[in-house]
Amino acid sequence: MPKTVEDLVAEGQLQRRLTNRHVQLIAIGGAIGTGLFMGSGKTISLAGPSVLLVYALIGAVLFLVMRALGEVMLSDLSYKSFADVAADLIGPWAGFLTGWTYYFSWLVTAVAEVVVITGYVQFWWPGVPLWLPPVATVALLLSINLTTVRAFGEIEFWFSIVKIIAILALVVIGVVMVVAGFTAPNGAVASVSNLWSDGGLFPRGFGGFARAFQIAVFAFIGTELIGTTAAEAKDPHVTLPKAINAIPVRIVLFYLGALAAIMMVTPWREVSPDNSPFVSMFALAGLGVAAGVVNFVVLTAAASSANSGLYSTSRMLYGLSWARQAPRVFKHLTGRSVPGWSLLVTCGGLLTSIPLMYLSGSIMSAFTTVTTVASVLFIVVWGVIVVSYLRYRTRYPERHEASAFTVPGGRLAAWVSLAFFVFVAWTLTLAQDTRQALLASPLWFVVMGAAWAVHRRHAQR
Repeated sequence: MPKTVEDLVAEGQLQRRLTNRHVQLIAIGGAIGTGLFMGSGKTISLAGPSVLLVYALIGAVLFLVMRALGEVMLSDLSYKSFADVAADLIGPWAGFLTGWTYYFSWLVTAVAEVVVITGYVQFWWPGVPLWLPPVATVALLLSINLTTVRAFGEIEFWFSIVKIIAILALVVIGVVMVVAGFTAPNGAVASVSNLWSDGGLFPRGFGGFARAFQIAVFAFIGTELIGTTAAEAKDPHVTLPKAINAIPVRIVLFYLGALAAIMMVTPWREVSPDNSPFVSMFALAGLGVAAGVVNFVVLTAAASSANSGLYSTSRMLYGLSWARQAPRVFKHLTGRSVPGWSLLVTCGGLLTSIPLMYLSGSIMSAFTTVTTVASVLFIVVWGVIVVSYLRYRTRYPERHEASAFTVPGGRLAAWVSLAFFVFVAWTLTLAQDTRQALLASPLWFVVMGAAWAVHRRHAQR
């Protein structure tokens, strides 16, 4: 018998204090990060206008994945995370693998965001020691997350508002410049026809189109945070479907709208792969403070992602502990009903960004290293969610029949999603840096296999 919200609260577990607006904005914030603000320049230079199709395809598949996750989690509110889902529907080993892989994936992603924060702090204060921004960031995020989950939701709400305003401003400015027939100093005229007048939709052929997936997929990391918030949402049967169903609208507006505006104002061949096209766009509009404003926005986006990573990883450790797949200390909640020890351990992990930056040749090389590893592992986690849904359809047909929130396309959509993830994994072989990350990723699963064997032997004793 699935547990009710009251049952969970009575057991002294995570409290349901995230309101609808918190869940909605966490969902938006999770899908908008430095991958869009910083990585979009490179994806445009690789694929040209077909980058719109790249982001649309990734977004469409992840919408189906989130619908699958939502249906399964709402079928039993005792699920604390999709590691619980995998353990119940695939097997304990799958829950162990998924939980620890997701924990490591988000830890790596959060480390990458702390690295980015350091780089943008140095934009204003070049002489700041490399160790200071990470320490200050971790201290701030820890203080936020140790208060209450509602405080986390409130901070993430305002982080997301800043990102949304920046993207909407970019889209509006782009439309105004197109309508006014803006002419850049190099003679380029802002026009809708820039989307197809220089080589068509696929100017670099299928190869350029495929290579763009390598970077674009990182921009969508965090979409699955919707599922993590389900355990602490006040009314998950209302807030979770609303947040998931809004994903297509957010993708069209925030991803496709922003990229289309950039390419209409600046022909795709002139978009620099090394700089944020958001900075260039505001600069062309004559905003002298463009660099500083966008630097603040990207800094906020990175802080938001790191904040989300800290929240998500601490809840995953909490869930693993309840499943007896992590030390029991992580089960303990503070007086404010947050997993304090999980937060402290994760914050310690974030500080590995300090030696990483000192050992790397540059901040960007450190960022590239960790984000490529994270992308590979997130693809695995998304795939496990889909497989869990397929198992759910087989094992609990009565739950599926009773569900008011089902997956469009059902099993067919799930199999299409898995095929798409195989395709994305193949695209990671097309560039040297991502190929190395893909080839190195089996090492993680070897480690997980050994850890599971040790855990299983210990449990049997």
